[in-house]
Amino acid sequence: MPLENGSTAPVSPSAKLNRRFSIAPMMDWTTSDYRVFARTLSKNTLLYTEMVTTGALLQGNHPERFLRYDECEHPIALQLGGSDAVALGKCAKMAEQAGFDEVNLNVGCPSDRVQNSLIGACLMAHPDKVKDAMRAMQDACSIPVTIKHRIGLDEQEEYSVVRDFVGDIATTGITTFIVHARNAILQGLSPKENREVPPLKYHYVHQLKKDFPDLEIILNGGIKTLEECQEQLAHVDGVMVGREAYHNPWILSQVDEQLFGGQALVHDRYEALDAFVPYVERKLEEGERLLHLTRHILGIFQGEAGGKQFRRYLSENGHKADAKINVLLEAIELVKHHQQKG
Repeated sequence: MPLENGSTAPVSPSAKLNRRFSIAPMMDWTTSDYRVFARTLSKNTLLYTEMVTTGALLQGNHPERFLRYDECEHPIALQLGGSDAVALGKCAKMAEQAGFDEVNLNVGCPSDRVQNSLIGACLMAHPDKVKDAMRAMQDACSIPVTIKHRIGLDEQEEYSVVRDFVGDIATTGITTFIVHARNAILQGLSPKENREVPPLKYHYVHQLKKDFPDLEIILNGGIKTLEECQEQLAHVDGVMVGREAYHNPWILSQVDEQLFGGQALVHDRYEALDAFVPYVERKLEEGERLLHLTRHILGIFQGEAGGKQFRRYLSENGHKADAKINVLLEAIELVKHHQQKG
């Protein structure tokens, strides 16, 4: 971008990715199958993998399975879980070699299981470890390295907690911070409760952007509509949506037009499903079960006539070992019939 003296400021690698709207990494949900379906609805949305631990990539028998994705999924980011700088550096390099567009460190997950391995939100209490990790990841790859974190831990209520954390981590050269606008309660709440019980403090994230205008600040937590996204984009650089984009995926169909100023990919839900069918057929031929594919699309008719029948038909018939593409096609026809009748 031009400066006052006419020279040009260097553009950080992070700036090459448009993070105006993204879908949050969600365990068991943001699988490749879900991401391919999301791509039938929006081409601009930045997609994230489920969190992949450094152990799964460096010590597992088949690390390549955690790095697989369909080419249509770009732009796509790999989220890593871990705290060892050397291991995270190696995994960041693997992410780049696998063709990911970004690699992200999880400093937000509150579950007991990951805390025991010093993964996730508990790392906010160890900023030096996070800084070592950020440096190692940046040194190991040339794709953007980003971080996703909370606004504080347990009883920490002051804005200064997240302000000081961001300021400290930014000294490593990291420029993109994805901020879940809730505290993480490390003891006594389940991961689900941690997404609902601690109060949302969007104003903390807005203040971060004011205090660090040169950083890219992405807001995450509790957003359900594109109208809310628009409201937040007046204060921050981007919005990350999680569960709503999974349970009600049709909202993605309006993202390209409303948030990116482009053309909508599809005009009705049937178009999106038609685009997804060839992928389902290919995966079935490769041995994947229908249920594993269709579980991600159960919410496509949410709030629509025939939506309950669609979900029920897929749930009752998709789990059978010999279920083929006809089950999905019949479920779609069931909705059409229901809507025509209504």
